[in-house]
Amino acid sequence: MVIYMTTLKQLKPGTGSVNISAVVKSIGEVKEINKYGRKLRVCTAIIGDSSGTMDLILWNDQIDSIKPGAKVTIENGYVNEFQSIPKLTLGKFGKMTVA
Repeated sequence: MVIYMTTLKQLKPGTGSVNISAVVKSIGEVKEINKYGRKLRVCTAIIGDSSGTMDLILWNDQIDSIKPGAKVTIENGYVNEFQSIPKLTLGKFGKMTVA
């Protein structure tokens, strides 16, 4: 199976099946939320490649797996929009590998 990689600049809200490699530039504040009676942790990391930067939404154990400067590869992610800002997320079917 061939996986085609894209660049951050090419991503727009609604883009699915995103495969991309990028470097973690920074990690924001971790927030705890209560969703349907479950306590969850969420934060926004900024990732970048040669074409630009984008917010990456991380949940729970994903947060603990990265640090600034780490290279991440996202497979099957998707881009949504919150407050007019595109956000890359893994969703249920996405996978993140940290190098």
